[in-house]
Amino acid sequence: QIEWCLKQKSGIRIIEPNNNIANDYFKKAEDSLNVMETVKVLDWKIISAYYACYDCLYALLQKTGIKSEIHKCSIALMKFFDFSKEDIDFIKKLKDKRIDAQYYTRKISSVEENKVKDFVLKCEEINHKADFNKIRIKIIQEIKKHK
Repeated sequence: QIEWCLKQKSGIRIIEPNNNIANDYFKKAEDSLNVMETVKVLDWKIISAYYACYDCLYALLQKTGIKSEIHKCSIALMKFFDFSKEDIDFIKKLKDKRIDAQYYTRKISSVEENKVKDFVLKCEEINHKADFNKIRIKIIQEIKKHK
């Protein structure tokens, strides 16, 4: 999947790490979390839940110096952080629910708000504990394997 992402114009790119942009994405995630908790319409609850999670993930990528405008590619990079298979599966399923809610008329049963909050909390913990330079080096090594 990373190999495919590297071939895409908006796939994975190495940039300078940017803590200011990372902080902006954490703020966006917090705003989306607040919307998820207050909005009554299930479609918007799911959309805001997904973006709360995705924006936190993207904040970590920005802090690492990675740009990825394709959500699938951003999610593929989660393995370089302290995310479990369950975390990765959770955001993939939430992404699918978000697509169904946003672009189709498929019925969505619910959103697991506590799991969303746990995911955001885990991202914040990673933000405070991770060695972003080490993660950046691992991602660059992975990219070099595919070039």
